[in-house]
Amino acid sequence: MKIAVIGGTGLIGSQVVRDLRAAGHEAVPHAKSTGVDVLGGQGLDEAMAGADVVVNLTNSPTFDDASPAFFQTSMDNLVAAADRAGVGHFVVLSIVGVDQVPELDYYRAKTLQEHILATGPVPWSIVRATQFMEFVDGIMSWTSDADTVRLPATPIQPIAAADVAAEVAEVAAGAPLNGIRDIAGPDVFPLDELGRLTLSRKGDHRTVVTDPTAGMFALVKGDVLTDPNARLAPTRYTDWLA
Repeated sequence: MKIAVIGGTGLIGSQVVRDLRAAGHEAVPHAKSTGVDVLGGQGLDEAMAGADVVVNLTNSPTFDDASPAFFQTSMDNLVAAADRAGVGHFVVLSIVGVDQVPELDYYRAKTLQEHILATGPVPWSIVRATQFMEFVDGIMSWTSDADTVRLPATPIQPIAAADVAAEVAEVAAGAPLNGIRDIAGPDVFPLDELGRLTLSRKGDHRTVVTDPTAGMFALVKGDVLTDPNARLAPTRYTDWLA
């Protein structure tokens, strides 16, 4: 199959392209650097031409109240181009529990993205993943200084980007789900404990202070980032760190 991977040069996209090509598919990466602009629409018709499947892995440049506009415009453009090209399957990567945290601008934006896809004219699949292991350092940086990292005890179930890419590639190569597949890492950690583990393994002597008001994940209540029905990926966080 010919599969157009929009956002195909990023952390997940580059690995999705690799996995699809290894499986014998013609996976073509598209991004701003290749002349495709999901906001302005330039290059979309050319990217979709002859594609059996489109995978959208583009992301908003911010997590604030500007993110809904990004997903509204980009998805309107992408879905319209896919429909014009007769694409038979449109895949989007989203977040486990995304529709349960309306307090977060970015989660509302991703829920909007899912809605535009699910109500559009192209058969579709949504892959929802838990938080990437690669993002843990970034999450800690939001609420840290030279001596202290402040983190809530929100439970998260980190997943390796390589495992996310493998699942996205598998879904893209299959029949449209017209539904959602949840994927997660194999272990659940309170975010503050995950921070302590990460710093310890890296020889970082900063102190993690449990703060229920710290950072974006302070707004996430209960276990919305974990799902007992999720497909569990093989990579454990401690192995990934090593």
